[in-house]
Amino acid sequence: MESNGPAVVFAGGDPVPETVRPLLPDRALVVAADSGLHLARRLGVTADLLVGDFDSADPEAVHAAVAAGARVERHPADKDATDLALALDAVLRLGRSPVLIVGGAGWDRLDHLVANFLLIASPRYAPLRLRWWVKGARVAPVHDRLDLTGEPGDRVTLLAVGGPATGVTTTGLRWPLLGETLVPGSTRGVSNQLTAASAAVSVETGVVMAVHTGREP
Repeated sequence: MESNGPAVVFAGGDPVPETVRPLLPDRALVVAADSGLHLARRLGVTADLLVGDFDSADPEAVHAAVAAGARVERHPADKDATDLALALDAVLRLGRSPVLIVGGAGWDRLDHLVANFLLIASPRYAPLRLRWWVKGARVAPVHDRLDLTGEPGDRVTLLAVGGPATGVTTTGLRWPLLGETLVPGSTRGVSNQLTAASAAVSVETGVVMAVHTGREP
């Protein structure tokens, strides 16, 4: 897919630290999925597009965003997709890539957290080259190859999603995988570690979710 530039999608859920703000890509399309608008505002980021049924976003905040130039894609409350899914569909239609998702986690809605994890793994969104900043972790689906950067000792967990992932190969990790098969429910890829400032994960078929967090305490 030819990219029209990066995008950032703000999702509802727990607040994220202000340290995320400098990590956002420059000149990105900013999309707020319903109450993700509040997260964007707390970080001082202006939304370009609002998507959702707006059952949880403050109407005054929505009005202020529209007055500032944001477009609105409104959906009925009785719908068959979450607000984040609708926001990703909008970004997909607009041809944006890569896409960074910020937020989308709240322990009061564990179902949403799990649904978001599986949503991001969907092959439907592979052209978006998704990354997800959530709960202090960097999460990304691996549909072919993923490059990781961090510090030696950082934890990297690899989980197969949606079916077996074959030909899983890693470089730069303490316990390498060499053309192996990971299946959903296996803990084979849990708590690996970076051995240098960079690493890579590749798969031949299937999808692996990479969860990258700081070093073990």
